[in-house]
Amino acid sequence: MKDYSELAKFIIENVGGKDNISSVSHCITRLRFKLKDEGKANTDALSDKEGIVKVMQSGGQYQVVIGNEVADVYKEVSKIGGFTEDHKVEDDNSKGPFAKLIDIISGVIAPTLGVLAATGLLKGLLTLAVFFKLLSDTSGTYLILYSIADSVFYFLPAFLGYLSFKKFGGNPLIGLTIGLVFCYPNIVGMDPSKLAKSTPLLTLFKGTFFESNVYHKFLGIPVIMMNYTSSVVPIIVTSYFGAKLENFFQKTIPAVLKMFLVPLLTLIIIVPLTFLVIGPVTTWLAQLIGAAIGFVYNLSPIIAGILIGGLWQVLVIFGLHWSIIPIALYNLTAQGFDQFMSPYFAGTFAQIAVVLAIVLKTKDKKLKQLGVPAFVTGIFGITEPAIYGITLPKKKPFIISCIGAAIGGGIIGFFRVTSYTFGAIGIFGFTTYINTTTGDMISLVHAAIGVVVAMVVSFVLTFITYKDDEEVKADGKDGVLKKDNNLVEDIKLYSPLNGEVIAIENVEDEAFSSKALGNGVAVIPTEGKLYAPCDGTIATLFPTGHALGILSDDGAEILIHIGMDTVQLEGKYFTIKTKNEKYVKKGELLIEFDIEKIKEAGYDITTPIVITNSTDYLDVVQMKDRYVKHGEEIIKIIR
Repeated sequence: MKDYSELAKFIIENVGGKDNISSVSHCITRLRFKLKDEGKANTDALSDKEGIVKVMQSGGQYQVVIGNEVADVYKEVSKIGGFTEDHKVEDDNSKGPFAKLIDIISGVIAPTLGVLAATGLLKGLLTLAVFFKLLSDTSGTYLILYSIADSVFYFLPAFLGYLSFKKFGGNPLIGLTIGLVFCYPNIVGMDPSKLAKSTPLLTLFKGTFFESNVYHKFLGIPVIMMNYTSSVVPIIVTSYFGAKLENFFQKTIPAVLKMFLVPLLTLIIIVPLTFLVIGPVTTWLAQLIGAAIGFVYNLSPIIAGILIGGLWQVLVIFGLHWSIIPIALYNLTAQGFDQFMSPYFAGTFAQIAVVLAIVLKTKDKKLKQLGVPAFVTGIFGITEPAIYGITLPKKKPFIISCIGAAIGGGIIGFFRVTSYTFGAIGIFGFTTYINTTTGDMISLVHAAIGVVVAMVVSFVLTFITYKDDEEVKADGKDGVLKKDNNLVEDIKLYSPLNGEVIAIENVEDEAFSSKALGNGVAVIPTEGKLYAPCDGTIATLFPTGHALGILSDDGAEILIHIGMDTVQLEGKYFTIKTKNEKYVKKGELLIEFDIEKIKEAGYDITTPIVITNSTDYLDVVQMKDRYVKHGEEIIKIIR
């Protein structure tokens, strides 16, 4: 096994040291840190370190993308840093509600993905074995292996109870106990579907969505019983209140009695409260949300497929895919199948098709060396090396992969491709589209059609359009730089804002001040209007309106980011006046934003203007000090 201790020490040191780390966890490819002060992290050094693919800051987490070896690196980081499973994290009230939600979802569900993927894959393989008559579904071999495959979903509340309590700062064993109560045989036997032939004591909410038969009471109070095995939402919400209750008892009960009295009081209060109130309310809420999502999906499965397929890799980059994963997990646990998230599957294969086309087309030996392993890991569902190492830096290939994935996702949506298990990715993901109850494989066939189309479109478009980066050489006679026999002049950029100019090094966000994203300048705006700094094409336009990228006619790649962490406003206080891929002229109004409302929400309005491909040039020079008006020269790019 490779020694990761040196890399682990380097990571700890450059995220600000052990004392700056509130917690660390990992998912399939990333270390996920919660840092006390992200400004202490050296993003530039981490990004340049061999063994680290990329550094991302999203969803209230500082994410270090490692790749396939992430679990081994995580073990070394935990060992060297002394981080334990019970390492508690203080609530960060500075985060917005969306960031908090993403943080909770990723912290609770992410640790289960590995085992969910493994058991989901096993269930699919067992179905194939029965279909091809390699195993009988009544044999001892099948029954033992199927118990491995199915038990995780059946006892999912126990897993989530443990992880949720730990996330909310409580004793995870209390959360585990509550989850096991959900799955206890006598409780399962109280499921109304199992008591349908019995006479109910009474019926509540007659004639409404919430109509329920009551077969049992607790201290004379009617118990509206639900089926909590395989459930997700009730145990997470119960754990939140349970952890708060436990912490209250920890502060009020004498130390000599805490060991047994705290868990006793927590359990005998929160468990009945769950069966009486929390469980029914959260189950109904989840059912309503599921019904609403199903309604929207059914309006146009093709459009839903195009959006999910085309945007999935973008969501992954920012860690925002965690907002979608629970929907699929809920559908699977509540109804036994999911169609909503199926179109994402095209994204993985569109990505590797683009990489394959580049590998076959490029003459750059280093790029080929990067591309081959990225293609191989992508086959097994790990696309970060392909995204961060190849397609995203070159931009156009990444956009093509999104186009291919959107087309493939639209086809998957059209066929209403259905997944029956959760978690398996890459080529193993095909097993999730096998109906593990009936053995039906029509969804697998339709998924394969969507994947093949996504790959063909992505491969062909990339192979036709891809060119290696051209080199700019000096003329042998006078040393004047030339490209395509035309004289190359300096590039002028004009201020997109009215406001106070500050050096990029003085921006509080280290990703900008360290110039990791490129050299440039920053403006503290005095007017909430953003204008085009040059003639060019809108290459990237975030739907939240907080940032955009422009490709100038001269080839400069310009990123303008309005404020710090304003993505968490989710588009609030921003009005977009342009659109993606639109050609714009210098001085054209692109975005309006409410400066005062953004400040009132607690966000720094400082706006960096950076040249993301500044390493392609000799220098990037700030041309204006102090106050600037939009339309005045602010940056000169020296060829």
